[in-house]
This record gives sequence, structure tokens and C-alpha cells, in this order.
Amino acid sequence: MDEAERARRAAAGRAAAAELAGRGVVAVATTWVDTSGITRVKGVPLARLAHAAAHGVGASPVFDTFLPDDSAVTGRFAGGPVGDLRLHPDLDRLAVLAALPGWAWAPADRHGQDGTPHPLDGRYLARREAGRLAAAGFAVRAAFEIEWALSAGDGTEFVPAATGPAYGMARLAERAGYLRDLLAALAAAGVAVEQVHPEYAPGQFEVSVAAEGPVGAADTAVLVRETIRAVSRGHGLRASFSPTVVAGGVGNGAHVHASLWRDGVNLMAGGGGPHGLTGPGEAFAAGMLARLPALLAVGAPAVASHLRLVPSHWAGAYACWGLENREAALRFVAGPPGDRCAANMEVKCFDPAGNPYLVMAALLAAGRAGLAEGARLPPPVQVDPATLAADAGVARLPVAPEEAVAAFESEPALRAALGEAVIDTVAAVRRGEIALFAGASAEEVVARTRWRH
Repeated sequence: MDEAERARRAAAGRAAAAELAGRGVVAVATTWVDTSGITRVKGVPLARLAHAAAHGVGASPVFDTFLPDDSAVTGRFAGGPVGDLRLHPDLDRLAVLAALPGWAWAPADRHGQDGTPHPLDGRYLARREAGRLAAAGFAVRAAFEIEWALSAGDGTEFVPAATGPAYGMARLAERAGYLRDLLAALAAAGVAVEQVHPEYAPGQFEVSVAAEGPVGAADTAVLVRETIRAVSRGHGLRASFSPTVVAGGVGNGAHVHASLWRDGVNLMAGGGGPHGLTGPGEAFAAGMLARLPALLAVGAPAVASHLRLVPSHWAGAYACWGLENREAALRFVAGPPGDRCAANMEVKCFDPAGNPYLVMAALLAAGRAGLAEGARLPPPVQVDPATLAADAGVARLPVAPEEAVAAFESEPALRAALGEAVIDTVAAVRRGEIALFAGASAEEVVARTRWRH
């Protein structure tokens, strides 16, 4: 980063600080997400925003190796007490946090002291993968669905804050004021909400947002979750984004919707492939599907994630795809007739324990590999895959987290795209969490992780 760029950033920071001060803001929460999927933060007073934009805020790189309980491991490329990074708030994504009066938010880009991007920064990795696709003439539109469980309890137990039927109007009526305030806070932050509704599990809700570019989609996922958390606290409630909130129950997903575009045209529709997929759209989807076992290490990475991946629970426990099949790990959403823009692939096996930036980077890398290979999808599965015979050729996704880590480490397309440091660090953190919960029952795992995400 040269001096001209630093001067430009400082000027933008001064202008942003003046505008925010007029809206009653006194500080900016600058966030990044660690390898365990937990959002970390450094607060910047407005008087220091210009300096932070130009020169960054100091933060240790050790967070790349944090486990969900805030202990840390050491890998070959990360961990330990030595080193420092600079967090540069992205002022283009500044948002005022209506649910946290006096605060605004901006995602951070993490750089080394020499100004180069930090090779383990998920936001940088997602931006780099989007750029590689753009160089080949493609763009991706994506969005995360956000599910959470709302608790009325003060302690560590989960007490459903709404008890009406799944998807029922009765449950919405129970928390109408809460949902109203949530929608207002999201609108004030510039989030385009498409729908909100009660979900299946007791006290569970979901919000869907508009699709955008890959980095923007990950930014929005963080902003939505932290807004939900703040609004919940304001209502005397507590939100859990854990993959599994109650042992044996239906957990929280963080499904990713993604579509491939070229020259303003959605390549997931209007073609001669299965269900109207174009050749590139099919290849992109096939690249993701083939690598889902490895992608679980970033998209459903926690020990608790594997408690959620249960067949016949709409969690996407099988490595297959199908048209509007909610039991398939990859659900093809064709969209309404005549609306070519709406067609997309939904990755159903992912959950909120994943770092959304790493998720986007890895998904794009998998899809890009499919494009390079000219990959084709296997026949779609149009039944619950759990009902198929064992010799039907539909494999279960990794049941144990160790299996997903091994698949991640051995996947050449992800290693080439993400880099050795990412592969090693993700594997070290995953194995550290596996060791942390070694011998623990499902109930113990859930109790120890329920409020970490």
C-alpha cells in the first residue's frame, strides 16, 4: 500500500467519521471471523477512524488458530505469541448498528505490517477467488440463509422463546414486536431482507437476504448475525447460531445460495443441460458437489456440525443433488417460470460454525475447478436419499469430522486455490477441536458450544 493510497484512505475515513458523528455514532466495530467461525472485533473511536483506515489497527495473528472455547493450537503457519497484523476497516461497507446505539460496523481486511494481504484472511481469499473467476469471464451471485434459535432463559440452558407450531403464524405472533424491530434494524443497516419466518425447531427463525457478490454475501452474513444478536439482547432474549442447540434436535443451518453468471446472464437456467442448466452452470455445480466432503471442513466444520448432519432432517447429509430436493446436499432451485434470474444451487449441508469468507472462497474454488474440468453432474436424486439402497451410488457425507479434515487436506483443487497455509491451519484447528471434545457425549458437546456462535 503506497502513500497515495494511504492518503486516499485517510481522507475517506475523515469523511466517514464526520457523517457518522452526525448520526450519533461514537465508534466503529471492526470485525473479522476466525477459523472456528466466531466473529472477533476491535472497536475504533471515530477520532481514530481515519488513522485506522490508512494504517490499520493492530491485532495478533493467533486468532487464526483459536478454538471455540478461546484456547488456541499451533500450526506450521500460524499460532503462538509472535507477530502482528493490521486491520483495515472497509469503509465501503460501513453500516450504522441501530440495535447498538452509538456504534457502526465495518468488516476488516487483515494485512501484514508490510501492507500485503494476510494469506489466512478469509475476506482476501474470497475476493481473490472471485477475481480468478472474473478473469475467466464469470461472476457469482450468492447469499447465506441465516437460521437461529431464540432463547428466553438467563442461564446456559436453552429455553425456547416461542412455542408455536413450526412455520406457524402463532409463533410469529408470539414474537411480532421482536421481528418488527429486527427488520427495522436490518433495513437501517442497508440489508435487503427478502423474507423472515419461523423455522422447524422450537424457538427457531430464519431470515433470507438478497443475493450479491461473494465478498458482499459474506459481509452481509456477519452483519445480519450480529444485528440479530443485538436485537435479541435488547428484548431480553438470547440468540444461538450453534449448529446444534439441543442434542437430538434440528439444528441451525447456514445454507448458501449461489449462481454463476456471464455477461449479465444467469448460467443456471436457459440451457440444454439437466433441468435447464447451461454447460458452465452444470460444470460449476458439479465442481462443488464433487468436493462437498472436503468442503465440510470449512462449511460444517465443528464437532457440533456433525450432530446436525442427520439423514431425513433436511440437513443435506448425502452427497447428491436434485431439483427442489431438500434432503440433497445440493438442492437445485429452478425459480418460478419465466424468471431466469432466480435459478441457483443451494448448499444445504453448511451451518453457522463456518467462517463465511472461507466458505465462499472454498466454494468458488471448487466451482472453478469444475469449470476447468468441464465436469458434469450425476443423475439427480428425486427422493429422500436415505431411502435408497446402499448400492444406488449415493454416498453419505462424512459422518465424523476427522473424515472431512482428511478429505480437505487431500483435495488438490482446494490446496492449489487456498494455499498451503490455509490447508494446514484449518486442519490444525479442526483437529484441535476434535481433541477438545474427545470422549464428550452429544449433550456435553452441545452444552459447551451452544452460546459460542
